[in-house]
Amino acid sequence: MVLEAFAQGKDLNDIAPGERLMSAYTVKLKERREVAKNTMAFLVEKPDGFDFSGGQSADVTLINPPETDAEGNTRALSIASAPLEHDLMFVTRLRDTAFKRVLKSMPLGSEIKIDGPFGSMTLHKKTARPGVILAGGIGITPFRSMLVQATRTNTGHHLIVFYSNRRPEEAAFLAELRDLAKQHPNFTLVATMTGIEESKVSWTGETGYINKEMLAKYVKDLTEPVYYAAGPPALVAGMRKMLVEAGADQDEIRSEDFSGY
Repeated sequence: MVLEAFAQGKDLNDIAPGERLMSAYTVKLKERREVAKNTMAFLVEKPDGFDFSGGQSADVTLINPPETDAEGNTRALSIASAPLEHDLMFVTRLRDTAFKRVLKSMPLGSEIKIDGPFGSMTLHKKTARPGVILAGGIGITPFRSMLVQATRTNTGHHLIVFYSNRRPEEAAFLAELRDLAKQHPNFTLVATMTGIEESKVSWTGETGYINKEMLAKYVKDLTEPVYYAAGPPALVAGMRKMLVEAGADQDEIRSEDFSGY
């Protein structure tokens, strides 16, 4: 998953925005596994001193790859693993680019470079305010980090996740998110499919695109939450427009566009 642009990292704990120093690390590829149709997770060593918050990202650079193309050897990828987890995990759709062909085929143990963390789409600190997450497709990856951290450490946040995909087969981490929702009463998962007629999997959940009516079904007061949105640019723009029309404060909508993933 490739983010179109990044702001420098926001504060971690009590460090003010802009005061964090970014670092480059050389790490080894430990594991890769498919997490949805045409979607693969890559696990690398987490370097000592690499501190990040759920929702942040890093630049991933191939070192002397056997092939390259006009898109280059570096991608900005959301960190899908939670800060409490042992390894760093990055997830991407498998498009036919030199970067992704090399990443998919390089031997385990190969070295890559990571720079970061970057990004300010981190979980708000005032737990009295609910958080509502709107994710489309591969846009779930930064939220997987955020949700695992929040639920396993019992931060006290009440989080509602609206997760839209065409089919269950394409929904990365769907089973894991369902399990988290069962285990933690303050976490509600609302998964919806927009092309379920193309699926070979039975589905009894929501269908159709995320809209104001679907939000109102699960969120009592649409003006109260802090909102988070990630996915293709058109989806994010549509979500922001819908939220503002529903009465949400524009300053309380945090988003990232994922383009070209």
